[in-house]
Amino acid sequence: MRRDSKLSGVLHVLLHMAEHAGPMTSDDLGKVMQTNPVVIRRIMAGLREQGLVRSGKGHGGGWSISCDFDTVTLRDIYDALGSPEIFAMANRSEAPGCLVEEAVNASLNGAFEEAQALLLERFGKVTLAELSRDFHARMLKRGQAFDLDAVHQA
Repeated sequence: MRRDSKLSGVLHVLLHMAEHAGPMTSDDLGKVMQTNPVVIRRIMAGLREQGLVRSGKGHGGGWSISCDFDTVTLRDIYDALGSPEIFAMANRSEAPGCLVEEAVNASLNGAFEEAQALLLERFGKVTLAELSRDFHARMLKRGQAFDLDAVHQA
């Protein structure tokens, strides 16, 4: 089963953008993420609507960070992506009226709701600045200076 990695991908893009001296084009970001620039533009447009990034046209244009990494959390990014489904699992609904199915689904629903609430609470506590600090600490541990290409080869 394929998992949705959009949140992880967007966080990845934002951290790369934060390390770059100027705007990054959709082509640049597409290369970093190994995806089509159209996919990048679609995702970034949603983030722009939420005020997290901005875009500039023409020579020297591209995508730039427009949010404060110290205050924006993983939850903010998750919400900006439209709050995608967190769990791939779902309840069986093959036998409406079956009391066994109702009992199982009620139990699973409670567990799913608790797990989602806990995860979203955690997302709300982690800022983009914390992710950036963790990235920098990992780079120092490897004895590397930041180089966009080297990060993806390491």
